[in-house]
Amino acid sequence: MKHPLHLLLALCALLTTACAQKPATPAALAPIQDQAGLPRVLLIGDSISIGYTQPVRDLLKDKANVHRIPANGGPTKRTLEAIDKWLGDGHWDVIHFNWGIHDLKIMPDGKRQVEPADYEKNLRTLVAKLKATGAKLIWATTTPIPDGELNPSRAFGKVPEYNEIAQRVMKENGVAIDDLNTAITPHLGEMQNPKDVHYKPEGYALLAKQVAASIESQLGAKK
Repeated sequence: MKHPLHLLLALCALLTTACAQKPATPAALAPIQDQAGLPRVLLIGDSISIGYTQPVRDLLKDKANVHRIPANGGPTKRTLEAIDKWLGDGHWDVIHFNWGIHDLKIMPDGKRQVEPADYEKNLRTLVAKLKATGAKLIWATTTPIPDGELNPSRAFGKVPEYNEIAQRVMKENGVAIDDLNTAITPHLGEMQNPKDVHYKPEGYALLAKQVAASIESQLGAKK
């Protein structure tokens, strides 16, 4: 029988090993293997899009290979630094994308993380890069942010202002619009987490249904 000290040392070693390991990558962010013969779809967005990624994959099973960027896309200025890497050198048939909530975030200096003029400028640069891939593009409107105190404590600018900017840019560029904001708004009371921008599982399921339908409509559309 081992001495209690030996058992304690063994337990400490196990705990040290466990703590040293990196946390597991959420399934939505993990790379997927393409199913041969199916179109390739890329999802770009923040944590809202992470929430609906797996349900969208389930809805488009055997219809499309649904990839996503391997991170929270954050604000447009972060994406400008990473977009070439995220797009890679493979072929994309459809790209469904959104930026907004992080751009809207009010920073300690009282300004938004990306002010409206820069948001529009960044969107135009990013849309040009996405169009260059030859993929069919779908812009998702930014979903609502609750009024009042949020948990964790954060403050944001107005979603409609940034959605109006984005919609103008997309219409000028012939980009299809997936109006997630309108789709989820009637259900915020029961589907959005209290004092939070994120959603309960049924909220993500509703968003996923809308996203999958918008992607499927583009898979059959002519360029």
